Amino acid sequence: MTKRDWRMASAPSLAEIDTIAREAFAALPARFRRLAGDVVVIVQEFADDDVVREMELESPFEIMGLYHGVDVGHRGDESGTLPSHVFLYRRPMLDYWAEHEETLGHLVRHVLVHEIGHHLGLSDEEMEAIEAEADQ
Repeated sequence: MTKRDWRMASAPSLAEIDTIAREAFAALPARFRRLAGDVVVIVQEFADDDVVREMELESPFEIMGLYHGVDVGHRGDESGTLPSHVFLYRRPMLDYWAEHEETLGHLVRHVLVHEIGHHLGLSDEEMEAIEAEADQ
């Protein structure tokens, strides 16, 4: 492995986190991607103030991702339903990454799978199995 020169490195941008998320999603099992359907992934610096307030968080650093929408099990056939969204929050993920022995790619994938898993109504064990399958 080549040693990286960190002196000129900068933190990944929103666009770079988005690229990591798209690559992570593409590497997930095909059946999981099909089930995720029309979910839209949005990368932001932090959760909106309304989200922080509604979730009664002390800091926006307490949340790395959020699913927003109607989960698959409760979605009806109504026309005009907007797609569900998964928000990935760059700064909280970078903060967590800096404090833990985990690659940024693994962390982004984990948050993405967890939030889409909420959309699909999956258990933590099922989400772990999807991540393990993606590692193979």
